[in-house]
Amino acid sequence: MRPPEPPGGPAPSDGHPAPGGDVPSPEQLPPLPPNAGPPHGGPGTGPGAGPPTAPPAWPPQHSGGPGGADTGGRPAPPAGDPRPESAPSGPQPWNAPPPAGPHQAQQQPYAPGAPDDGRFDPYSRPYEAYGRPAQQPGDPYARPGYDPYGAPPPPGEPEGYRPAPGPAPGGPPSGPQTGFQYSAHFADGVQPQQFPGHSGHPETAEDLRAENLVSDRRPGPSKGWRKMLHSATFGMVDVGESAAEQRRRELTERARTQVGGGHHRVAVLSLKGGVGKTTTTVALGSMLASLRGDRVLAVDANPDRGTLSDKVRLETAATIRDLLNERESISRYADIRAFTSQANSRLEILASDRDPAVSEAFSEEDYREVSWLLEHYYSICLTDCGTGLLHSAMRGVLGLADQIVLVSSASVDGARSASATLDWLEAHRYGSLVRGAVVVLSMVRTGKSSVDLERLEQHFASRCRAVARVPWDAHLEEGAEVDLERLAPSTRDAYLQLAATVGEAFAWPR
Repeated sequence: MRPPEPPGGPAPSDGHPAPGGDVPSPEQLPPLPPNAGPPHGGPGTGPGAGPPTAPPAWPPQHSGGPGGADTGGRPAPPAGDPRPESAPSGPQPWNAPPPAGPHQAQQQPYAPGAPDDGRFDPYSRPYEAYGRPAQQPGDPYARPGYDPYGAPPPPGEPEGYRPAPGPAPGGPPSGPQTGFQYSAHFADGVQPQQFPGHSGHPETAEDLRAENLVSDRRPGPSKGWRKMLHSATFGMVDVGESAAEQRRRELTERARTQVGGGHHRVAVLSLKGGVGKTTTTVALGSMLASLRGDRVLAVDANPDRGTLSDKVRLETAATIRDLLNERESISRYADIRAFTSQANSRLEILASDRDPAVSEAFSEEDYREVSWLLEHYYSICLTDCGTGLLHSAMRGVLGLADQIVLVSSASVDGARSASATLDWLEAHRYGSLVRGAVVVLSMVRTGKSSVDLERLEQHFASRCRAVARVPWDAHLEEGAEVDLERLAPSTRDAYLQLAATVGEAFAWPR
């Protein structure tokens, strides 16, 4: 507020005119407080003067209040206000806090519910007091009992919200400070929606299973009138699989049994030649290789010239003897693949020597060296044995075999030779191989046989684990390369059943 100018214009000060004419004369200025220091350079500032006094704690006040009191142009404080109207007299320390004046009240701790005198002091309330504003009386938007910062009421309480527990008034927050927490609020009697498989706890990735998400995973019919009906109705009419299809799927799953020991050796043997031993080895290996995803290998362990290489198309002229001579250079599957040939069914074979000038027979030590090398790169190894039981290689084959497949013709002499083979194995402490063996009755002739096949099956079933019967097939009679696609349906089904029976033993511990 600017004071009025005296009559006659502004008065000069010290002989100099006031710039702008706005500076009042000294007579018009209010008196200084008693403890005010002398002006700069005046008495009391020289050497020997007393300690300097503190500057005034508030700006000069202007009169004009009621009763001549200095109020600075503001309304006088209420009666009984203990705050002083003037600064204390006497010397004050330099670092002492300024005394409380009309514009600065003594700081008091904030307490909820304390009377408010209308003077706002942002330093007298803790920070927490401004985070939760209180509802004022008469607020048209106020809701009784509503606390937006509180937790939902526990079950059984009336409608409304109770305040969440917090720190003591006027004190710092205690405990770990968490961020925003969301909680769903439901009306009385309303329960949250329950989903299938929800047990009241948060679900994990393990709960997202195909059987819970996909409505129908059944495969449609693969052939016949069932497939035609399924295709014509765009899948709307599904009569399901036939009994034959279900049986085939079950056999396929058994043939795909995981190899428990990492490597499984199957010895295919026969005491009598010409009964289809090598053909059974290739057909069984081709069926396993076509159904499984791991590597299947057939090894020709005949001490003489074997015929295993005649059943598949050769890709290399290397033999098992070449593999033995270069076994030190084998360090990966690509190295050993240079010595094998692969059929269309993914079956690989390792042929024996075909050179008639070779005079060195395949021995037990040779077979063991090859077997220990092959088990690092193949899951299943089928060994096509010779016709004898007393040669050196046969001892190595039987000593490392996990199970045997005994092939016999559906004739009297063939059945007697096969049964004699089982007797010899039991007599030479191979009884476990006999009890887990699978006997194959191979039909090497066409037409109906006069031999009682049911009686032969009963005989071998009493001594071995299972018996399989393979019908005569025109493609197998050729004696050339074996192709599963060219087999008759009954023959292909017989080898599928044989693969399932042999595959059941893959899970056995070695």
